[in-house]
Amino acid sequence: MRNPRSGQAAIEFTLLYAAVILPMTFGLVYVSEMYWVWHSINELTRDGARYAATHCWQADSQNVISYMQSHIPVNIDQAQFQSGGIAQINVTYYSQDPVSGTLNVFSCDGDCSTNCVPDTVTVNVTNYEFRRFVSFLHLPPVAMPSFDTSVAIQSNGCDPEQNSCVP
Repeated sequence: MRNPRSGQAAIEFTLLYAAVILPMTFGLVYVSEMYWVWHSINELTRDGARYAATHCWQADSQNVISYMQSHIPVNIDQAQFQSGGIAQINVTYYSQDPVSGTLNVFSCDGDCSTNCVPDTVTVNVTNYEFRRFVSFLHLPPVAMPSFDTSVAIQSNGCDPEQNSCVP
């Protein structure tokens, strides 16, 4: 004779799996991927700041922006960083006031010379939206905060002994 409660455990497991275990697994994958992308964008800003600190200053910062757009990690939605994309890469150079020590936006009459060397550079990424997996569920994207990195200029691609600069 069969036990009338023999299928109860299977039904309870099915309900528990569908209502708790499966959503928690997808949630863990989603949060892990979001942190992975977060770390990648932070590393992208650090790499861009290092590049800007060791290469020529340009008024439009196009050399740094082009470098960053060509070195976007694979796991990031690259279309958001390409020209006209949602995410923006901003590069700002600063010079330090010798009297007060405050940082002012750097400006120079020329481009890339030993006479035009800023003191600091700040690279930031703004307006990035994490869209993976949420678009599948028809949910709005997660807006990531601004990622900023500031670095002191190291050489700016200039050799003062030879009075030349390499872009």
